[in-house]
Amino acid sequence: MAHANGIGSVKPNELWAYERAPMIIYWELTNACGLACRHCRATALPDAAPGELSTAEAIAVLDDILGFATDGEALPHLVMTGGDPLKRADLAELVAAANDRGIGVSLAPAVTPLLTREKIFWMKEIGIQAISLSLDASTAEYHDGIRMVPGTFDATLTALDQAAEAGLPVQVNTLVTAKTAEDLPAVAKVLSEHTLMQWSLFFLISIGRGTELTELDPGEAEKWLMWAAKVNRETEFRVKTTEAMHFRRLMTAPMLRAGKTTAAIEAGPMSRGFGIRDGNGIVFISNLGNVCPSGFLPIEVGNVKDTSLVELYRNTELMRSLRDPDQFKGRCGVCEFRQWCGGSRARAYAWTSDPLESDPLCPYQPKTEG
Repeated sequence: MAHANGIGSVKPNELWAYERAPMIIYWELTNACGLACRHCRATALPDAAPGELSTAEAIAVLDDILGFATDGEALPHLVMTGGDPLKRADLAELVAAANDRGIGVSLAPAVTPLLTREKIFWMKEIGIQAISLSLDASTAEYHDGIRMVPGTFDATLTALDQAAEAGLPVQVNTLVTAKTAEDLPAVAKVLSEHTLMQWSLFFLISIGRGTELTELDPGEAEKWLMWAAKVNRETEFRVKTTEAMHFRRLMTAPMLRAGKTTAAIEAGPMSRGFGIRDGNGIVFISNLGNVCPSGFLPIEVGNVKDTSLVELYRNTELMRSLRDPDQFKGRCGVCEFRQWCGGSRARAYAWTSDPLESDPLCPYQPKTEG
């Protein structure tokens, strides 16, 4: 079957072919956290759950990650998350062990009293390459209502400025729901007054505590993605999306209409996120060592205590299926943008119990022939 624009027939190029290794490993070091966010994927608790990976087990995982690059290829980047990774007493030891092995590390700390100015400068000193902070609203009342702890809004902006002072790049994450979307322009205005590397709009997946909130409908999501594309063109920081992969379609469709070739688009900076999705370029390790395609697609394919992460990522049936868009069903399976986008496999699973089904957030009707 041929597809309009030729995109559907294009095999992933070297920039976004992830059969060998993921680009990013998200590692939930602990589910302990001082916050109780209403949308928490991890359903975090104040104290660590029994059975979390020990220091020795965690370092064994780092050794295992080296198996992704047996012939000198690039290693995945490691994002240490939680819960709150600052709750791990051995965090500095684990970061040092990763750096010693040539594995780059970013950190996703929670904004609690543990995140002090001294701790931010400490992160830079121990080799953390970047951090992420969450800002879910433009006002303290709104943001703190989501995070369930007063003072979190002001503390987040303070941490953002302190990271800039320390020379530590920051990605700001913002939750997008049916209730919060209208506040996005105001959040963008707040962020324009601070220094950040990237703004990531996380389109809610109804798992964990996120089931208490309401996702956007497809039409509203499309509207806000088009708005985000405009913001991306006008701001100094890059705008990306999480679990709204069809943002790539909206970003590239005007180029294709203007006559730009797929090869030219793939050779440009726009392609840096092409093809990345749950299980393709991304893998997730839970605090207990369970491996899933992503933190938002909680289908376990094994545990690092028993099986190599390299083996689980490369060879389990689910992971291999998620890397083959030709196996996707419905509109996602025939869409001419399926190699660049592929849809949210996590949302497909949350809505249909089948991670290969179409992403219900995308309203696009593929232009197919044959």
